[in-house]
Amino acid sequence: MRTYDFTPLWRSTVGFDRLFDLINNSLVCDGQDAYPPYDIVRTGDDKYRIVMAVAGFSSDEITVTAQENLLVVAGRHAQKGDQNFIHQGISARAFERRFNLADYVEVKRANYENGMLSIDLVHNLPEARKPRRIQIAGGAKGIGPHKAAPKDVAIAA
Repeated sequence: MRTYDFTPLWRSTVGFDRLFDLINNSLVCDGQDAYPPYDIVRTGDDKYRIVMAVAGFSSDEITVTAQENLLVVAGRHAQKGDQNFIHQGISARAFERRFNLADYVEVKRANYENGMLSIDLVHNLPEARKPRRIQIAGGAKGIGPHKAAPKDVAIAA
């Protein structure tokens, strides 16, 4: 297992422990294979779509579960009696795919059509979390690098 040393970054960052853990944990093989195949597409500034090829599954056999910072897509075929296959080349195996989500990423909808599952996500950053300009309070008004000192104020050099 390979891990990264984030010590230099920890000197100048606060609150990124979860991010560093995600990076290190993503390097560990978590048992997920490449089935089913999927794409992750950016559809806007704060919008994303996950598209999974789940041919052979019905929408009733697929579950999409969203919980804090995690999206789980699982599929299980319903038992369909005894069939005598001469050849079975279409995969009928169960799957579970996990996606780590950033804070404030919400699942908006899931759609299943023609063997493709589409999951739309949006990053809804609250107003309190958006960048804002902070006013700087200071001593004497008008004194600063870009303003001249008033005539009645003496400035020591």
